[in-house]
Amino acid sequence: MTRLSVLIADGNPVIRAGLAAILCTAEDLDVTAQAADGREALSLTRRHAPDVILLDVRMPGVDGISALPHLVQLAPVLMLTYSREAEIICEALLLGAGGYLVHGEFTADDLLRAVRDAPLGRPHFTPTAASALLSELRASSHPQRVVAQSSERMHNSVVFGLSSREVEIMDLIASGMSNQQIAAACFISEKTVKNHINRIFAKLQSATRSEAIARWLGTARPGVTGHG
Repeated sequence: MTRLSVLIADGNPVIRAGLAAILCTAEDLDVTAQAADGREALSLTRRHAPDVILLDVRMPGVDGISALPHLVQLAPVLMLTYSREAEIICEALLLGAGGYLVHGEFTADDLLRAVRDAPLGRPHFTPTAASALLSELRASSHPQRVVAQSSERMHNSVVFGLSSREVEIMDLIASGMSNQQIAAACFISEKTVKNHINRIFAKLQSATRSEAIARWLGTARPGVTGHG
């Protein structure tokens, strides 16, 4: 029998214990680690190399959505959470989650089946998640606009010569994050963030955050500065 190792990441110790108790009833599943936030989840994933990660959205410190892009590079991730907002569900899926289960909408057997299917690439969704995803898709009445925005962002990254990490950080700057928040989201130090920002500002020929954001979002032309 092939045994699957599972890492549980949830900010609530009672929920972690409950999930572990359910998983331990299955002979083919082992709970190898439990994490209280995204940063600990990444550290334990690197240490234990689990076959599946169960990830909550809202956790203290680094939340699940911030940790997700890093975790999916190491193991299949199944979102297991109380968060049922359509925007969060779609974001989690775009970032690589292999399923989305909302607490209170699945049985123990549903959970075991979803965990076993995760490494096989078979997604599982509880009713609220499936309905939210469908509604979001139907509401997306301007796909050309989304493609245009994505194309413009890629064009800007080429024009300004930003690396993939710098693109990631510039997007976070544009979203309004502080250096401290960016450091937490990217799992790097604030000093490293500042170094990246200095290089980004130089490439964007910008002296301030607002000017860099304007250039990045296309509201200012590259090569034209407002400070001589």
